[in-house]
Amino acid sequence: MKSGTQDKVEGKLHQVKGAIKEAVGKATDNQELEIEGKIENLDGKVQEKVGQIKKVVEK
Repeated sequence: MKSGTQDKVEGKLHQVKGAIKEAVGKATDNQELEIEGKIENLDGKVQEKVGQIKKVVEK
């Protein structure tokens, strides 16, 4: 099982990757890439929250 810190870091990474994909999708008028970026960004936010909850539970 991942630690809370690891989940938070991975969540942030997914958010950044998602934001980049979303921006490239908008710039190239590629709706599929833009949607993929939004989904990855949202997944990253969820994973970050899971990490925050794990850190609270670990205490």
